[in-house]
Amino acid sequence: MKIAVVTGASSGMGRDFVYAVDKEFELDEIWVVARRKERLEELAGSGKCRAKIRPVTLDLSKEESYREYKALLEAEKPEVDVLVNAAGYGLFGTFTEMDVEDQLGIVDVNDKALTAFCGYSLPYMKEGSKIINMGSNSSWQPVPYIAVYAASKAYVLSFSRALGRELKTRGIHVMCVCPGWIKTEFMDRAVHDNTIKYYDRWYTSEQVVEKAMKDLKKKKKVSILGFPVRSQVRLVKLMPTDFVMNTWCRQQGKK
Repeated sequence: MKIAVVTGASSGMGRDFVYAVDKEFELDEIWVVARRKERLEELAGSGKCRAKIRPVTLDLSKEESYREYKALLEAEKPEVDVLVNAAGYGLFGTFTEMDVEDQLGIVDVNDKALTAFCGYSLPYMKEGSKIINMGSNSSWQPVPYIAVYAASKAYVLSFSRALGRELKTRGIHVMCVCPGWIKTEFMDRAVHDNTIKYYDRWYTSEQVVEKAMKDLKKKKKVSILGFPVRSQVRLVKLMPTDFVMNTWCRQQGKK
């Protein structure tokens, strides 16, 4: 049985990746992973996909979810052709004014769960299999007032690049998607005050996923939508870190 696994599939980027993967690859099943069971069942019953949609209800902020996924793989023994780690969240605000447990949850979902899903899926992957990890434009720099989220995405980028190099001899390709601002439910959860005020450019989830699938065909290691975002990434690599953070803080009206 050949499958794809997509985390964060209940909405936004994850759901759009489900549609894109189903369109691009010949699969028996797509395992859609998220904590909102009703959203997954809605997706499974929508009839929008060629492959069978199997809801896998897991709360990726909890370590037991990783073990449940591992056990499901051991029981089914599928061939994992595509893994998309799209689950994640962030919180915008001053670190000291936000709940520490909520901040730790960002690391659990964005980093620990992603790492676990890669690790447990790889024994079931063959030459030609693909891993797509969701990074961010924040992956490239420290970002005050989005401190934990940005750091978590820096991990995703670094891990994806290193893992891709290790898996090169096995013929398994790893790509990190690093978009700018996207209008999805992510923002509804992330924004709870006016700490972050300046948003330079918006893209849609569909645009990001479309670009990612094109870049995957080209075997790119990083997918970045939009010339302005790509230009910013190039500049950030050249500029001193303090200058980059100072510029960001001025944009947000901070000292």
